[in-house]
Amino acid sequence: MREALIVWGGWSGHEPEECAHIIRDMLQEDGFKVYLEHSTEAFADPQIHDLSLIVPIMTMSKIEKEEVKNLSSAIESGVGLAGYHGGTGDAFRDSVDYQFIVGGQWVAHPGNIIDYRVNVTKPDDPIMEGISDFPYTSEQYYMHVDPSNEVLATTTFAGDHAYWIDGVVMPVAWKRKHGKGRVFYSSLGHVAKEFEVPEMATIFRRGANWAAR
Repeated sequence: MREALIVWGGWSGHEPEECAHIIRDMLQEDGFKVYLEHSTEAFADPQIHDLSLIVPIMTMSKIEKEEVKNLSSAIESGVGLAGYHGGTGDAFRDSVDYQFIVGGQWVAHPGNIIDYRVNVTKPDDPIMEGISDFPYTSEQYYMHVDPSNEVLATTTFAGDHAYWIDGVVMPVAWKRKHGKGRVFYSSLGHVAKEFEVPEMATIFRRGANWAAR
């Protein structure tokens, strides 16, 4: 049986505990044995090297050097990592080693909660199969991203809230490798209710299964 670890905490505005329970149920339905932890100390446990998947939900938290070193080593050895929105893409702002794993870092969401569109760029990828471009209401994440990411979906900024980024095409979902490990990330999912959006939930679910060893 595949085993997954969800580590949740950080900024409460992203509803990390509620989202952790949603993802736990999702992964259990897909045949995973799931562990939930509420501290970054879990990343320092040598046993994470035996997992199939790690899901960090830790917006704006701190991670110790030995914790991120062990996490990176686990991913490099083949453990998968999957994450979404700020829980993964805005966790551990002062850890470049962590950002190197994820392949991106949140820097802004001009206009806060707005209506925007998600454009599927890899419709033939199994993660995106059957999903067409769709409207979305949430924070539109502006991110600094790794050019080695394999981008699955994008969004285009209109410039209404920051005129100098008008027309910028920004990755929304990507997959990548970190050593032998697979990494999946989606910027969708500000609060738990967004998992009720079929496209959002499907993209994350498929991405997590793809990433898992």
